[in-house]
Amino acid sequence: MARYADGVPCWADAMLPDLEAGKRFYGELFGWTFQDGEKDYGYYTQVFRRDGKNVAALAPKPDGRMPTVWNIYFASSDAAATAAKVRDAGGQVIMDPMAVGPYGTMMMAADPGGAVFGVWQAGTHTGFGVTGAPGSYSWTEVYTRDAKAVDAFYESVFGFNGKQLEGTPGMDYKIYSPPGSPPGPRSAVAGRFEMGEGFPEELPAHFLVYFGVEDADRAAETVSRLEGRVTMGPVDSPFGRLATVVDNQGANFAVIDTSTTRGEKPA
Repeated sequence: MARYADGVPCWADAMLPDLEAGKRFYGELFGWTFQDGEKDYGYYTQVFRRDGKNVAALAPKPDGRMPTVWNIYFASSDAAATAAKVRDAGGQVIMDPMAVGPYGTMMMAADPGGAVFGVWQAGTHTGFGVTGAPGSYSWTEVYTRDAKAVDAFYESVFGFNGKQLEGTPGMDYKIYSPPGSPPGPRSAVAGRFEMGEGFPEELPAHFLVYFGVEDADRAAETVSRLEGRVTMGPVDSPFGRLATVVDNQGANFAVIDTSTTRGEKPA
């Protein structure tokens, strides 16, 4: 598969306390299959859809102090240059660019609001084998309390063109399009949601990763049956019927059925 353009979300992985429990949970929820990782790479386990296409990874947490979380990675043709841009734009490089064998180079960073994300410079591993289909990555958005600083950060680091969504009263939501693309829903690769007074103060800034499903209601029921939690929804939206959930180890993510929409998409 071709490499992803700079700034486009290209990969996602989950850091879990119990890798085998994660395989059981996500295998039943999404029908995923797994290829066990090597010891030299921290048992980083590749995830595949039923059709054999690569969609994500699961890994055991090497340190119990690390959060249990789904990480999103943005593509970069030069991770070292991206690290410099992160620092210049007021972000923090948490892990300097590190070669991962022949697969590529990764780094971890945080934006000025504190949301953590990854950067991936592809080698033999180029990223998602499929997106937007059931059982695969669909969307990501950053939740923040400092929208102005965060917008400026991503525009500087990745060259994003931001567009405030209209027709969403009471919600401050902006979508990011890659450089050279006209800003708007058709070209958007990520979103930014400003957390207001309704969000608990202890909730940190974070990215939310969405995975496609055929039926959001059935997916939410499966999450609950597998001892996860549904934190919102399922609800209808112009972009699909969706729910935000937590797996049985505490990792937040969202499910969305993009074939079931209601209402007109915001301009």
